[in-house]
Amino acid sequence: MGLRDFLNGLEKEGKVLHVKDEVDPYLEAAKILKSHPEETVLFENVRGSEYRVVAGVCSTRDHFAKAMGIKRQELLFKISDVIKNPSKPEIVKTGACQEVVEDDVDLSKIPVLTHASKDLGAYVTAGVYCCKNKEGRVNFAYHRSSPIAKDKFVARICHRDTWKFLEEAGGELDVAICLGLDPTVLLAASISAGGVSEAELANTMKPLKLVKCITSDVLVPADAELVLEGVLTTKARHKEGPFPDISGTFDVVRDEPVVIIKKITHRKNPIYQGLLPAYNEHRLLMGMPKEPTIYNAVKEVADCKNVLLTPGGCSWLHALVQISKKNTDDGMQAAEAAFKGHGSLKHCIVVDDDVNIYDLSDVEWAIATRCQADKNMKVWRGPGSSLDATAEKIEGSDRLMTAKVAVDATIPWDKKREKFLKADLGE
Repeated sequence: MGLRDFLNGLEKEGKVLHVKDEVDPYLEAAKILKSHPEETVLFENVRGSEYRVVAGVCSTRDHFAKAMGIKRQELLFKISDVIKNPSKPEIVKTGACQEVVEDDVDLSKIPVLTHASKDLGAYVTAGVYCCKNKEGRVNFAYHRSSPIAKDKFVARICHRDTWKFLEEAGGELDVAICLGLDPTVLLAASISAGGVSEAELANTMKPLKLVKCITSDVLVPADAELVLEGVLTTKARHKEGPFPDISGTFDVVRDEPVVIIKKITHRKNPIYQGLLPAYNEHRLLMGMPKEPTIYNAVKEVADCKNVLLTPGGCSWLHALVQISKKNTDDGMQAAEAAFKGHGSLKHCIVVDDDVNIYDLSDVEWAIATRCQADKNMKVWRGPGSSLDATAEKIEGSDRLMTAKVAVDATIPWDKKREKFLKADLGE
């Protein structure tokens, strides 16, 4: 099952917005996407390219649930189960992603979008890097990639698995940038599961088939729309950025490694997949995988019912935790555990299970009616996130520090519970 199968399902439900007029990949497509943050948009006529372009594939939680065949409210628990029970995908000899093979690499033919006038330029946002280490563990990860030549990208490589594999390989690593993927593969590529292959996580959400690249032993999703086979190297570097991050603020400019593309393979009539940075897709793909880690950490100290990383907190810095309170200190203990489950967390609010964490006015109501700041809030300084523009560097260190705030907005244990319950109006 690939992106086309998923889009066909959305088409049957009338959930794909078709743009048939010619659209410029420079800013115009991004402007349209910005005005349709929760829709899947298919650009059928992109200036200067034979590719169609789709974006918004992962713009709502409902789309992830649909891809996995579950209900929206089951997502948190499904992702948690996937992390605990990964399964190996099937390796096949041929795949649709290799229906067309291009030996003459020309990245200018691919409609890579430019999202903001202050950007370095166009860059790939929904590209999943596939690589493997010396032991053969397959890794899927996102690395934004900006074309700098006919056959080269500069790539922002965070110091995680891809970087580790690159160092182990002596500074040159075979990679494949895959575009046009099912939401399950996109979500799996966002999950960090302590050495477990993201390919196995994806396969546990929905059966996944992998095929070997033509120029290397790297395994890629067989149903990908587009695969860019190449070599990631630290022997060539280039300025990368500025680009907006998940917070909507611009990231700093860095010297980053270069990817040399050797071959391009794709399906017939390929669909290029985009993703509007700092909007729904970006935030859901980055934030949702952290909700289970928070849930599991809170579950150790309290009866946790649900977790949400809020859109207003960039789906990264603010968490809402819903518990069924059993003891006096459950609220604050749950909040403190949430920070252990997600180290980049800045603010956490804990509420009772009668409060809807998807309704921010209901959460605000809980703070207003069930919380006293001097008794039910705690502030301390701890390691911060590079996505927090206010986080401060420690002198002589690369680490950032920020103020952490825990808010216990649950019903005070020493008070009469009835006093704090919502009135049953009209009943």
